[in-house]
Amino acid sequence: MPLEAGLLEILACPACHSPLREEGDELVCDGSECKLAYPVRDGIPVLLVDEARRPA
Repeated sequence: MPLEAGLLEILACPACHSPLREEGDELVCDGSECKLAYPVRDGIPVLLVDEARRPA
């Protein structure tokens, strides 16, 4: 379920404050170093660093 465009514009990575982009059921950090992937559960972004998936 895609997030509203307005919401995605104001969200930022809690770790590095870079913009996020939507990829499937995750929000992925666009930061050059961070690249954390945050889950979206039931249409709600879980922006907790402890819940994020590290890049492979």
